[in-house]
Amino acid sequence: MKKPAFEYPFEIRPLSKDEGGGYAITFPDLPGCRSDGATPEQAIENGRDALASWLEVAREFGDPIPEPKRRRLMYA
Repeated sequence: MKKPAFEYPFEIRPLSKDEGGGYAITFPDLPGCRSDGATPEQAIENGRDALASWLEVAREFGDPIPEPKRRRLMYA
């Protein structure tokens, strides 16, 4: 997969058993861009796919793509 031109900050948090367990990853600068995985590493890998897909769809529909904001990565 092609690496996105921008690197967006992300947040990872553990999911409760009620949420299915594992870890969730979100990209605060990109509304609705999220994924999950059984481990933090898997969540990050799946998050890369979600990020690439989000950017591709935004380009396809001519939607604005926000520039990444500089913020510290946060882990819950």
